[in-house]
Amino acid sequence: MKIEVLKYGGSSLTGEGRIEAVARRVADLRRKGVSLVVVVSAVGRTTKDLIKTANGFTGPLNRREVDQLISTGEQQSMALLTMALGQMGVPARSFAGWQAGIKAGGIFTDGRVLSVNPRMVAGSLEKGEVAVVAGFQGVTDGGDVITLGRGGSDLTAVALAAALEAECCRVFTDVEGIFSADPRVVPGAFRLERVGYGECMEMAAAGARVLQARSVELAWRYGVPLFVGSSFGKGRGTWIMRDDVSEGFVVRSITHDTEVAKVAVLGVPDKPGIAASVFSSLAGAGVGVEMIIQSIMRGQVNDIAFLVRKEFLGEAIDVCRRTARDIEAQGVAFDTEVGKISLVGAGLSNHPDAPAKMFSILAGESVNIDMISSTSMSITCVVSSADVEKAVAALHKAFIEEAAG
Repeated sequence: MKIEVLKYGGSSLTGEGRIEAVARRVADLRRKGVSLVVVVSAVGRTTKDLIKTANGFTGPLNRREVDQLISTGEQQSMALLTMALGQMGVPARSFAGWQAGIKAGGIFTDGRVLSVNPRMVAGSLEKGEVAVVAGFQGVTDGGDVITLGRGGSDLTAVALAAALEAECCRVFTDVEGIFSADPRVVPGAFRLERVGYGECMEMAAAGARVLQARSVELAWRYGVPLFVGSSFGKGRGTWIMRDDVSEGFVVRSITHDTEVAKVAVLGVPDKPGIAASVFSSLAGAGVGVEMIIQSIMRGQVNDIAFLVRKEFLGEAIDVCRRTARDIEAQGVAFDTEVGKISLVGAGLSNHPDAPAKMFSILAGESVNIDMISSTSMSITCVVSSADVEKAVAALHKAFIEEAAG
């Protein structure tokens, strides 16, 4: 029997009715002769509610205990779906992350998959059972539960698909696939039938929340075909696979993200090892950064600015203030009223007209650009959060709608 890995997000499992609907879809697919692994997220807002409860305690949270707490959400989902399948006469067995053979390490709440040995899952499939796996979690060498960061259930699904040499990994959520922009912001946005791994990874990293960027990277590395579709639809969705061979350039998506904040370490002495001190301290605290910009030297000092997720802003500020004192910097500033917007498309670096056109469109909308970065597949600008939606709409119209027309 061919193996497929299915992943259902929390919105797909909110309430008894939706859990039963997922169970029926799984049962129907199994009757067609497919051997199934089903990876589940926590139901609805379970993880956010657990974190909110933990944040009610004063003082810094112990990350190990946070993982012990929030990993229970996925375990509830796996048990409930397994019970629903059993009531329908479908043999099924549930597995926590450690039972599924997912070894992980790194920082608690943001672990990295080290290896996958799905021996127990494969044994369950050989018995004709549906294997239901709790996503978002693994186990350390020391036996501790460790979670895999925001969107970590996607990573669980792709890792198992690669380890089991599955035909594909299908991710079901509350949207019909990957769109050319957020349809809630741009009415003219349309669903993409197919996206290359590289483009999809750029979209995810730039703010599109359909898939975790790390999961796309893992699928790309091991050649796992990915499908993203709605739990409530009838087959419409987007396939993420290897790029077609082409030298053409097309902007595939305009993405945005307002869940970021800007941090700047001001008046940093211009000497070797300073940047290492700043970012080593942030890494040690488990704070990820992006879009690092260093200003031009003035009077033997520089400013270093970067973005962090808003949820980590408090930790980032504390770390930077301590480090600023140690390195004799002038201070730390931050701004929460920012957002980033990105053009994404393969071959972007070979088209020098693209950034000029992007900046001209933003100027025409009176949007001021605070920071700029680029890769071979994307150009990203940081702007005021109040300008994000009109900027996305204008860029989508110029680069995608008018190009298609």
